[in-house]
Amino acid sequence: MSEQPPALLPYADPAFVADPFPLYRQLREDGPVRRVVIAGDLDAWLVTRYEDGLAALSDTRLSSDVRDASDARLLRQLPETERESMLSNMLRSDPPDHTRLRRLVSKAFTARRVAGMRPRIQSITDRLLDGIAPAGRADLVADFALPLPVTVISELLGVPVDDRHEFQDWTDRMIRRGAEPPDPAVVNEAWQHMRAYVTGLIHAKRARPGDDLLSGLVTARDQEQRLSEDELVAMVFLLLAAGYITTVNLIGGGIAMLLAEPGQLDLLRSDPGLLPGAIEEFLRYDGPVSPGIARFAREDVEIAGVTVPRGATVLIGSAVADRDPARFPDPDRLDITRQDNAHLAFGHGIHYCLGAPLARLEGQIAIGTALRRLPGLALAAPPDGIRWRPGGLRGPESLPVTFTPGG
Repeated sequence: MSEQPPALLPYADPAFVADPFPLYRQLREDGPVRRVVIAGDLDAWLVTRYEDGLAALSDTRLSSDVRDASDARLLRQLPETERESMLSNMLRSDPPDHTRLRRLVSKAFTARRVAGMRPRIQSITDRLLDGIAPAGRADLVADFALPLPVTVISELLGVPVDDRHEFQDWTDRMIRRGAEPPDPAVVNEAWQHMRAYVTGLIHAKRARPGDDLLSGLVTARDQEQRLSEDELVAMVFLLLAAGYITTVNLIGGGIAMLLAEPGQLDLLRSDPGLLPGAIEEFLRYDGPVSPGIARFAREDVEIAGVTVPRGATVLIGSAVADRDPARFPDPDRLDITRQDNAHLAFGHGIHYCLGAPLARLEGQIAIGTALRRLPGLALAAPPDGIRWRPGGLRGPESLPVTFTPGG
C-alpha cells in the first residue's frame, strides 16, 4: 500500500469539488492509509477507515503543532506577523500547553453560557428570515447562513454593535475561501486590522468586564494561571476560524442536503423532533471539513500496518471514515433517523471540538426555523448546479432557493 503512487485530490476540478465521495470511496478501498497530494503539491498520508481514524485522533505520536511538520511550506501558509499568535491556540497545540489552555478556556466557554445563547440565536435567525421571507427567493448562504454565525460570534465576544460590520468584513477577508486563491496581501492586511481591534477589545474587557465570553476568558483563572494576551488573541482567531465558516457550511450544507432529498425533507417537516439527529447525520454524511483533520508525525508511526515517516502530514479523513461501511450501514445514504451516529466531524479525544454544542445549537435553530418559515422551499437550480467551496472547508458557496412569499 505504501508503495502506491500518491493519489491526487483534485480541488481544481469542479466535478471533484461537487462530489468528492466516489474518489474517497476508492481511496478507502485501496487501503487504510493512502498517500495523497493536496493543494500546492503538499504530500500527506490519508487515514481512510473509521476505527483507524478514531485511534489516530488519540495517538500522542501525532502532533497538532505545524512546527512538527517537515514541510516548511505549511508553516509559511500562516501570516508571518501573526504566526506566533496563531500557534498559541488549542487547535494547534499539544499537552502540556493544550491541557492548560483548554482548562482555562473551559472555565469561560461553559455549557451554561452556550445554552444561554439560545434566545439570541433565535432572535438573530428570525431577524434574518424577516428580511428574506417576503421576497419568495433568496441565496440562503449569502443572506442567511453567512451572517448568522458571525453575528453570534460577535455577540459571544461582546463586540459592540457599531463595530460589527468591520468585524465581519475583516473576518471574511481573513478566512473565506472562494474559487480563486486569496490574495496574501489582502489576508495579511485583514489580520493586522483584526489583531489591533481584538487587542483593544481585550484591554477594554480587562478594564470593564461584561457578561460575554471574551470577558470570561480575560478573567479566567486556574490557580495563578491566566491566558496571556497572545493566547487571548489566538482564542478569538480560533473562534473565527473554527466556528464561522464551518457553521456556515453546516447550515447551508444541511439545507442543501434536504432539498436534494425530498423524502428526508418531508420526514423532517412532519416530525421536527428528528432535527437533533438530522444535524448529526448532516455532519456524518457531508460534514463541513473535508477530507479531514491534519496531524504531524513526531516520529515514525505505524498506522494500520503502514509506516508513516517522521514529519509527515497525516490527514485523518473524517469525511472518508464517516462513510466507512464497516462502521455505518448503507453509509452513502442520507438517513436523518440513523441511530448510533458517532461521526468524527468534531474530532475525538483531547482535541474534540469545544464549540460543538454551539455549532449544534446554531444548526438546529437555523435549519428548523428556515423550514418552518419558508414554506414550499425548493432549489432554484438543479442540485448538480450548486457551487461548493474547494479546499478543506466544504459547503455550498451559494444556495439559490425559491419559496412561498410570506411575512
